[in-house]
Amino acid sequence: MTTDVERAVQDYLSHLSVERGLADNTLHSYRRDLRRYLQFLHARELTDPAAITENDIAAFLGALRTGDPDHVSLGTASAARTIVAVRGLHRFLLREQIVPTDVTAAVKPPRPASRLPKALPLSDIEAILDAAGAPGTTLASRDRSLLEVLYGTGARISEAVGLDLDDLDLEDSTVLLRGKGGKQRIVPLGSYARQSLSDYLTASRPALASARTSTPAVFLNARGGRLSRQSAWTVLTRAAQRAGIAVDVSPHTLRHSFATHLLDGGADVRVVQELLGHASVTTTQIYTLVTVEKLREIYATAHPRASR
Repeated sequence: MTTDVERAVQDYLSHLSVERGLADNTLHSYRRDLRRYLQFLHARELTDPAAITENDIAAFLGALRTGDPDHVSLGTASAARTIVAVRGLHRFLLREQIVPTDVTAAVKPPRPASRLPKALPLSDIEAILDAAGAPGTTLASRDRSLLEVLYGTGARISEAVGLDLDDLDLEDSTVLLRGKGGKQRIVPLGSYARQSLSDYLTASRPALASARTSTPAVFLNARGGRLSRQSAWTVLTRAAQRAGIAVDVSPHTLRHSFATHLLDGGADVRVVQELLGHASVTTTQIYTLVTVEKLREIYATAHPRASR
């Protein structure tokens, strides 16, 4: 028999899916975190959302950090993410007048230590792009084009592999990216990315396309289907290895580098916000910290009275 609190969680997840339009990966994370919350409430014999107190929320946070026989302890970031999901649930219950107060209001998610995004120097980016794909193969053009798009537009990996042919306007040098929550944005294509895409679409993509499984996807796998996120990630990591890059490189590394290099070149932070598809400029401003750190290093070595 479904309890009231289980029904409330189901309603909230439906709200996130239908009304908020959250991406499948985000919904999966919310579902996983709230499942652990329901298990905690069940152990406390709490079945009515209105019976949950602030002490219960605080105890749940403590349980996340310490773990139990059925769950490993969570780090700061994972525990904070789970509490954010729980807070969202209780705010939803308050709006729907299912509970009289938001018992999570005073329980703050743990704050992880501030970490600056890692950006690669331009020389490393160019080395990775040059190393993309085995020379002379059908896939080499695809791999180079994929990485040029990732770095040239700051696209998320899901946005890049989700591109369809109709999303490209090579004549106007723009690309339509579909971001989180179904939000769309048009991003300029630089000349390198545009030329790389043009070469790939003219020569390599027709060779990869399968007559049996026609797809509008821009980036295709060897069987003619849409390239997966995992395969795209592999394309990048192999290129980085061939280029001799010593640090770990992920698709987000290219996104970080895109933003940092723009700011280093004098771009306004709000322009970078639009290009990245960030809902808030606050999210983008972390990249300005990277630029400040670079300026501080230059100042420390170049100014005659920077240090004794």
